[in-house]
Amino acid sequence: MVKIVQPVNAPRDVRVWDVFVRLFHWSLVLAFAAAWLTGDADRWASTHERLGYVIASLVGLRVLWGFIGTRHARFADFVPTASRLRSYLAALPRGKAPRYLGHNPAGGAMIVVLLAGLLLTAGTGWLGVQGGSFGHFFKELHEGLANGMIALVALHVAGVALSSLLHRENLVRAMITGRKRAED
Repeated sequence: MVKIVQPVNAPRDVRVWDVFVRLFHWSLVLAFAAAWLTGDADRWASTHERLGYVIASLVGLRVLWGFIGTRHARFADFVPTASRLRSYLAALPRGKAPRYLGHNPAGGAMIVVLLAGLLLTAGTGWLGVQGGSFGHFFKELHEGLANGMIALVALHVAGVALSSLLHRENLVRAMITGRKRAED
C-alpha cells in the first residue's frame, strides 16, 4: 500500500458540498435558464410550463434537504441572523469579511431569497395558466418575478466572484467538485 504524503505547507481540501447539493444547483441553473429563454415564445409554452414544474420540484427537494441533508446543506448551518448578516456585509467593503467553509452569511441569505423567489415565480406562473379573473394579473406578476430573478442571479454570481477573489478560492470549482480548502 502506497501512502501519499502532502508537504506540510500544501493546502488541504475537504468535502463541503454533497452530490445532491451540486446536482440540484446545476440542474436548477439549466432549468431556470431554459424556462427564462422559453418564456416569451408561444410555441414553447408547454416546455416552459414543464420547466416550471421541474423548478418547483427541485426547490421542494432542496427545502427538504435543508432539514435532513449533510452539515453544510442544512439551513441551520447557513441561514444567518440579521446581526450576523449586517456584520458580514459591513466587513466586505473593507476586505475584512471572514472566510466560511460553508456559505458565508450573505450567501446563505441569498439562497433563502433565491429559493423563495423561485417558488413565487413558479407559483404565479401556475396561477397564470389557470386563467380566471386574475389570470392576466398572475401572468404579469410571473414575468416581473422572473426578470427579478435574473437580477438576483446576477447579484449571486457577483457575490461568488467577490468572495472567490477575497478569499483566493474558486467557488465555482467547489460547486463542481464539492471540495474547498480546509479552514485556515
